[in-house]
Amino acid sequence: MKHFRFICIVLFLVLAGIPGLFAQATFTGMSFNGSTGLFSIPTGRISWEDSSSLGLDLGYHTIIRDGHATHIPKAALSIFRWVELSGALDIQPENYFGYKDANDFLGGIKIRLPITRTALSIGGSYHAMNFGNERRDYDVKQIYAAVTYTGSFFDMPAETTVVFGKSFIDNRSDSNIDFGMGFDLVLLPNIFEGFVRWVTDFSNFSYSNEAFGADAHYRGVVNTGIRIDLSQLPPLNDFKAVIDIVMTDAFDSGRSFSAGFVFGLPIIR
Repeated sequence: MKHFRFICIVLFLVLAGIPGLFAQATFTGMSFNGSTGLFSIPTGRISWEDSSSLGLDLGYHTIIRDGHATHIPKAALSIFRWVELSGALDIQPENYFGYKDANDFLGGIKIRLPITRTALSIGGSYHAMNFGNERRDYDVKQIYAAVTYTGSFFDMPAETTVVFGKSFIDNRSDSNIDFGMGFDLVLLPNIFEGFVRWVTDFSNFSYSNEAFGADAHYRGVVNTGIRIDLSQLPPLNDFKAVIDIVMTDAFDSGRSFSAGFVFGLPIIR
């Protein structure tokens, strides 16, 4: 945990010094649990907040660890450019944890506050853990505030996100405050022409209370990888098309590999 806190402080100081605000299109992608975000953490943004009054995103991620994989199909609906509803199923490998029916439902709501210079949202999530197993099922609720601001880093457009929240777990006393931060950086835009983004986040909470391959319970979790933005292609300009290639829990021995994609379309302009 000392290493985690040190990394948080150093990265915060570096990113807090990013000069100036950078005017450009917003950065949106899907977190593992379906909300608009980085990998484990949500951002202050709402998907389609700049271009559609009603937009739909569909996505899928897999996380692979020790030859086993979890499958996370998900969907998010952006409404009136300021409300987002999301849901995901975390279909975990049977008997990996020593029991059957370890699947989880992950639902969320996010409300974007009417602030233009900085993206600020408040949100909540509801996780139905092990919902097919009557002996091990329980619920987790989380509330949070996420702020995202835009800048540039060595002339590369970037967005930085900071999240504070609190989780409430059935029949458990938990005094932890949820904290996470991360960045989304357009990597070498003169070379990759805006197609490749480097995304990193770290937090003391995971995308789920029983996350597979991205578990924050031990020392926190660091996820890092590239996000390929295919919507830069002219035929896909009106859509969202993103591919993620990620190393999850990168600083611990349980580090895992993740890959996923998101496709989104505006329903009502």
